[in-house]
Amino acid sequence: MISFNETTKLALTSLKTNKTRSFLTMLGIIIGVSSVILLVSIGTGLKDYITDQFEDLGTNTIIIAPGSMGSFASGEEGGGVPGAGMANPKFTEKHLRKIRNESQYATTVIPHIESNGSMSYRGKTYITQLVGTDVQYQEMSNHYIMNGTFFNASQVDSGKKVITLGTEVVKELFGNEDPIGKKITVSDQKFTVLGVHEEKGGGFGGASFDNQAFAPWTTVMDIQEMENIMSLMVKVGTNEEVPAAKVEIKAILLEDLDDEDFTVMDTKSMLSSISSILSVLTLALGGIAAISLLVGGIGIMNIMLVSVTERTREIGLRKAVGATPRTILTQFITEAIVFSVVGGGIGILIGIAGSMIINEFIQTTVTLWSVLLAFGVSSAIGVIFGVAPAAKASKLDPIKALRYE
Repeated sequence: MISFNETTKLALTSLKTNKTRSFLTMLGIIIGVSSVILLVSIGTGLKDYITDQFEDLGTNTIIIAPGSMGSFASGEEGGGVPGAGMANPKFTEKHLRKIRNESQYATTVIPHIESNGSMSYRGKTYITQLVGTDVQYQEMSNHYIMNGTFFNASQVDSGKKVITLGTEVVKELFGNEDPIGKKITVSDQKFTVLGVHEEKGGGFGGASFDNQAFAPWTTVMDIQEMENIMSLMVKVGTNEEVPAAKVEIKAILLEDLDDEDFTVMDTKSMLSSISSILSVLTLALGGIAAISLLVGGIGIMNIMLVSVTERTREIGLRKAVGATPRTILTQFITEAIVFSVVGGGIGILIGIAGSMIINEFIQTTVTLWSVLLAFGVSSAIGVIFGVAPAAKASKLDPIKALRYE
């Protein structure tokens, strides 16, 4: 009986004999494996990215958003998507001060306003996100000033046109020039640059922190002619106080607003719900990509069936000199497995390389389970789809096979 090593050598020889056909046979497996790894890495990277942003805020942070978001907001199972059911914000400075003055749990309360703005400096223009916030923003978001200073309470109260910039904004507008003290134009208004934030990346629920500019919320509301605050962020003392703080804040706001006017969410509940959604999304992406593995398996079976027909005389000759049906069966199954394993290996390399390239633009994370799963499935496909052609080859009558033209 022919050894496994000899069978493998025969399979590799067959693969090398017709390189073009062998490559086209493996192409479906290559595409399938690389697609599974690539799409799963994107989904996992997105999940990790969002998790990092929520954890950066801390699990003792509460977000008060406009509109009703159902069970998601209360942290009940099932959840929803942040932003679902968003209404026009009805928060005012009155509500900001009420929470600050009346909440026994809130240690920090800041408003949050976002506005897309065009920023200009000496002929250079950059469109980015202008964030209106308060003096406690740095501590709330763990995003501190690297050079210069942040605006103070006096500048917030008086609505001064001062601004701090993310590193990307500085790079686009100033290049290597020191921006501190310079004047930039924002929405036709002159702003003085006070400071530059440390490089942070990410960006909770929006653009990268490095691509944002920050100004007093009173100033942003004034130049954008806004009447209401978009949302509020509250930091409480400990994680254990979050449930009670949510109940308390809701009661405070219900004195002036209706229940459907706002949602009180904590980052832990939001993260749990979003993680569940993204996990399902990641599996769905991997499943969609895996369909191409099935197509690749069918391709292998078709080529192997053609190969059996083309090699009928060879099979007859081998049987005539003593090769058993089991030997022929093993040889053809091994050839199918070689197609799958080599194709899977190439697919893994392409998938990891593609993920590394995409990681330069968006966060991706290659997981060991996706690599092992894709490779395992591709190898199994070689066995499953190689059985029919191998069985056909092993059952050929040697006399008829030798006479085959």
